[in-house]
Amino acid sequence: MNISLRDIKVSFGEHEVFCGFNWEIAKGENWLLHGPSGSGKSVLAKVIANQIGYGGEVSIGEETAIPNAAQIHYVPNWYEFTNSDGDRNFYYQQRYNHAKGSDSSTVRADLKSFAEKYQLDMSGGEEIAQELDFQELLNSQLIELSSGEHKKIQLIKGLLLNPDLLILDQPYNGLDKQTRKKLNLLLERFMENGKQLMILQTTMEYPVGINRFGEVNKETVIQKKPTETNLAESKVTTRPLPDFLMEDSKESEGKEVVAMRDIIVRYGDKIVLNKISWTIRHGEAWLLQGHNGSGKSTLLSLLNADHPQAYSHDIRLFGNQRGSGESIWEIKSKIGMISPELHWYYDTDLSVYDTIGSGLYDSIGLYNKLTFFDREKVNSILRFFDLESLKNKPLGALSLGKQRQVLLARTLIKNPELLIFDEPCQGLDDVQTQAFNAIVDELTKQDKTLIYVGHEESKLPTQLTHRMLLEKGKVIEIGNLEEQIETA
Repeated sequence: MNISLRDIKVSFGEHEVFCGFNWEIAKGENWLLHGPSGSGKSVLAKVIANQIGYGGEVSIGEETAIPNAAQIHYVPNWYEFTNSDGDRNFYYQQRYNHAKGSDSSTVRADLKSFAEKYQLDMSGGEEIAQELDFQELLNSQLIELSSGEHKKIQLIKGLLLNPDLLILDQPYNGLDKQTRKKLNLLLERFMENGKQLMILQTTMEYPVGINRFGEVNKETVIQKKPTETNLAESKVTTRPLPDFLMEDSKESEGKEVVAMRDIIVRYGDKIVLNKISWTIRHGEAWLLQGHNGSGKSTLLSLLNADHPQAYSHDIRLFGNQRGSGESIWEIKSKIGMISPELHWYYDTDLSVYDTIGSGLYDSIGLYNKLTFFDREKVNSILRFFDLESLKNKPLGALSLGKQRQVLLARTLIKNPELLIFDEPCQGLDDVQTQAFNAIVDELTKQDKTLIYVGHEESKLPTQLTHRMLLEKGKVIEIGNLEEQIETA
């Protein structure tokens, strides 16, 4: 398929993304568009797939025409699903409230609806699901799934449709190492069958068959060699932590922050966590890992007071037994957390400034008046993350990478006793990832207690001290991280 873009213009308010953009895609070209977060990759994909308004002309072959789904299909970074009434009115904790999750469709029903819409054979989707180790979840509610499992649904749909050009926006986000390998095999087969692929990626990961590499600017795509587009070796200049993050922790050295004993979580016949015991002491930095669906997010929800079953288990947080009279907000006041799910549910109409300020009150939105000292903290962390120029902009006006940086700032603003980073670098480019992990390392040096969830070994902080590995709800490995590496 030959695609020509001529004199493309796209603006959002005062922000000009493309000005006289020109680019040619020739038949047989499979592209990896790499580059910093916010460079315009997703906007370009939406222009090609005719999903946003633009000035200029897009031609497919010899004709200027609106592409249909069989020709060009764009798979966005986010997966948005609705309830049975077609609305997206879910709340953050609803994923863990099994009794209230039935308002969303099942995976099988969602795939069946997609197949019927495009007159496809549903069995093909089930075959792709099996290749991605997803067949056991076909009867699960959409709202019950993790971000990585939602990503698999997007990919199954795109591959089932089998368009002439498939555009994947951050396809590896949230996927474990094993799934990423299986996805690459599926994409290689897709290209071998004469189809074209375009991957939008902030990192250098791609299947065999990608034969063009480029970076997007306002006027064109600059073709480069793979080594020229790799930002991983870029040096990151770290700034000193804000003074309020250097304050002494309220917890003493060696004291238990978290103690869990024989935790079992089940939904009907499905066991999600199976006899999990875990102790975290002050100053420890834990790496939590496991395949998609291994139980990581459910485990963290028990700590963060988001899971209704937390009260029926032997869980001690900050020295107090869960269910002994403390409120959800008392627990949350001592925990700072970021996750893909929090990002998905957050109010993107809120300003950057108010988004960060809301972290002081653990609210999705800012409903309290900030004190003078609170405002000083917000201004300090705005400077630290280099977000001052964006403080009055709505969160939704920023690129996904910048949005994630704002939510990271929100997580740190109250200097909590326990930090939980659940895949914090999703959507960040290589430089942003390095910068954030450098911050995590500095926090670890200050004896902050934290849990870090991450799949990619090469993109983890260097100062993590302990590790727990889950598989199908069970603990496979647990203990000192250095000892685990030595015995691996």
